[in-house]
Amino acid sequence: MQGKQRYPRGQLAQAHSGTGYTLMCGISGIWNFDAAEPILHAEQKTRTMLRAMSHRGPHGDAFLTRDQLAMASNRLAIRGVEQHQPPLIEHEAGIIVACNGEIDNHRILRRSLAEAGHRIMQTTDVAVIAPLYLEKGLHFLEHLQGVFALALWDSRAQRLILARDRAGERHLYYATSDHTIHFASELAALLTTQSGAQLDKDGLARYLRSGYCPAPGSLVKNHYKVSPGEMIVIDHSGIHHRRYWNFPTKQPEVQAVSPASFDKIFREAVFRQSDIDVDYGVLLSGGIDSALMTAVVRDLRPEKKISAYCIRFAESSFDEGEHAAAIAEQLGCDFVPVTVSAGDLPGMLHELIEATGEPLADPAWIPLSMVTRRASQDVRVLLAGEGADELFGGYPTYLGARWSDHYTRLPKPVRTLAQKLIEKLPTSDKKVTLSFLLKRFIRGQELDGLARHLLWTASIPPHWLHRLGVTPPTDSTAHDPSRLIDALQRYDFGHSLPDALMAKADRGGMLHGVEIRAPFLDQSVIEFAATLPLDERVHGLTTKAFLKRYARQYLPEPVITRRKRGLSVPLAFWLREPLYGWAQSRLSSTLLAQAGINTDAALELLAEHQARLSDHSRAIWTLIVLSEWLMWFSRFRHEPASEAVKVYSDRV
Repeated sequence: MQGKQRYPRGQLAQAHSGTGYTLMCGISGIWNFDAAEPILHAEQKTRTMLRAMSHRGPHGDAFLTRDQLAMASNRLAIRGVEQHQPPLIEHEAGIIVACNGEIDNHRILRRSLAEAGHRIMQTTDVAVIAPLYLEKGLHFLEHLQGVFALALWDSRAQRLILARDRAGERHLYYATSDHTIHFASELAALLTTQSGAQLDKDGLARYLRSGYCPAPGSLVKNHYKVSPGEMIVIDHSGIHHRRYWNFPTKQPEVQAVSPASFDKIFREAVFRQSDIDVDYGVLLSGGIDSALMTAVVRDLRPEKKISAYCIRFAESSFDEGEHAAAIAEQLGCDFVPVTVSAGDLPGMLHELIEATGEPLADPAWIPLSMVTRRASQDVRVLLAGEGADELFGGYPTYLGARWSDHYTRLPKPVRTLAQKLIEKLPTSDKKVTLSFLLKRFIRGQELDGLARHLLWTASIPPHWLHRLGVTPPTDSTAHDPSRLIDALQRYDFGHSLPDALMAKADRGGMLHGVEIRAPFLDQSVIEFAATLPLDERVHGLTTKAFLKRYARQYLPEPVITRRKRGLSVPLAFWLREPLYGWAQSRLSSTLLAQAGINTDAALELLAEHQARLSDHSRAIWTLIVLSEWLMWFSRFRHEPASEAVKVYSDRV
């Protein structure tokens, strides 16, 4: 294992043979842009932040201090495993780079930069960033392809640059106070150097509505997230936010696209994602996205031993293990199931929040982390199918949006009768039932399309937020009604995908030193999907119409036509029976009350759910996660210890 290292100014690491190595890691740093007030214990604080993220980089770390700057990084080796190069790059021109992620086009950039006169000694892909910045200035990010969160220090201009990749697969947090900025890959690490942190009420409302913390905010005042596709430039004049990339705008009239034209793009994306020196596996469910990705990687690398890791449940409605096992056998993959039960939730939730420091109310966060924990015994990388639904039109809400106009044209008496009949449908503990979808569909029909989408996907709907004592957040939902599906996909790509789904993957996987990669989020795939006309995404009652047509060259028909189920957890049943006591204790926590939540209303939610009057599982889970997070956060707010002792005592 590579040990801790410090490097004198201008020293470059020695070149090694090979094709380069990749760093998945944690990065952290502090900069004080007021030279008259030196940072006290800056190096110690930076080390403390990095130590809090030791799970992200078990293969070595490095620290660097320059004037008013301290930076650090640790390493999870993916390529060039035996190469002992620093996970922190200092260029002789005074440019310092810490990068969490991979630069997919580093070989092309290396050649073009060499032609421009730059001599790059290090073989790591991150080594191209500093010379690219010297060549392109603040436009350098437009030329990077890959998955990254980076910090770049320019000693000449005395400025710090923070940036996040286009799809937001990697995360970067920062905090501001006086003339100092702290940054780190995880919020928990950032808070280790803070004192007297305060809850952000607007961030709280957004979390309760969405079930995640959308960038650029967080639940902590003056603590922020870099947004996907954003570059933040901090210098003596202040903090400046710039977009270096926006989701491509779909054109109203696009020529027909063919599966053959996409095949080359997707195969190259999968090839790049699997071009690594360590063993890797796939996250496999019974659905089309992960199955298609697995089929392509198997076709590209027939000699490779690939393990397929699958989440299983005892509850048959939620279990896709048999379908996944059949796909794995057909594709010649070793099948590794991981069964999740109700008793796993409390302890795993506590561990995830302790390590990462931000609440996430997707209950699939726990099984995902459990399956990566098992996978970490064998591999350091898992390929996953995330991003296909947002790009190719896979969510049922897109169907609902397309058919909503037809519904609103029905005579009012017909709609009134339909609503009464649908609301009387019994509550079910099964997975994504028709009654669940219909009840969502009929609500919010008076709203505009995007506002209705936010209501349908809300963790806690507005009327319950009011009962809980929380003012619902407001959003601008202006959009072109004729391009509604475009607006919904763009919203999901920029919000729930990076800050919920990819946050789940990054935090759940890196807790166990496993990187999760998503070939569907390759830049070339994103740009191709942006050319698809509406009928190639949502056609009649078919979602992902083009992707399903393309998949037929790799997968059998039953896999393609199987109803979308997604990774869901039997939460509705678990909260009524095995987890009821734990849920009750969390919802009655005085920490929730101190945060402004009406705990009587929270317990009413649970009572209605227990009585099967309605399925409130998502709202209840969102509050449980918040309660657990508030217990963790109380140490930074200097809350009395008695509450934490009381609440932890009833952990199941």
